[in-house]
Amino acid sequence: MTLSVIIPTLNEEQALGPTLANLPSSLVLEIILVDGGSTDRTHAVTNAFLATAPNAHIIRAPTGRARQMNEGAKASRGEILLFLHADTQIPNDAPQIIDSALADQAAVGGRFDVQFDTRSHWGRIISTLINWRSRTSGIATGDQAIFVRRHIFERLGGFADIPLMEDIEFCRRLKRVGSTVALRQTVMTSFRRWEQQGPLRTILLMWSLRFLYWTSVNPHRLAHFYQIVR
Repeated sequence: MTLSVIIPTLNEEQALGPTLANLPSSLVLEIILVDGGSTDRTHAVTNAFLATAPNAHIIRAPTGRARQMNEGAKASRGEILLFLHADTQIPNDAPQIIDSALADQAAVGGRFDVQFDTRSHWGRIISTLINWRSRTSGIATGDQAIFVRRHIFERLGGFADIPLMEDIEFCRRLKRVGSTVALRQTVMTSFRRWEQQGPLRTILLMWSLRFLYWTSVNPHRLAHFYQIVR
């Protein structure tokens, strides 16, 4: 099965380079970078990569991760769509892993386990909790490199146009149409968000936001609160 990697970007000059350098670009059909209006050196990093990867290209989209990923999906051609955060690195054999996981026709998509790019005890604790929660609930976050069959993604109408929790909202709908694969193989993602405000404070914030989301608080209100706290 052919694989399209879709990466939304917005002011990711520091994290994007390692992510692109680590991509097994020769093993995927295409790499689509979707920029939401970066004002830093993200474009320079992207252009340097485009010069070395003939199957990669960049498109522009309105700011917002959901909107950017949806535009990337529209521009893609692969049978499988892998949505990858700009600060998340996938294993070198990720395309083969995904292909094997979706050999079961009942599986509509899936995600990887996550680990952080830190030796902090907090990093190990948080990643363990994320992976356990995801495996138990069937709900993944974008840091876990969500992948899905194209025709299923299109049938579901893509990601909801909301500023926050688009990954959780999509996974809730995804698991209703078929089984999802919780891979044990890991992706490496940045611990920067947790370090900026402190691990404990960030945990409390994220749990609070998710609790409010599950109780049907509008994601637009949550996004406003999230920006204030940040």
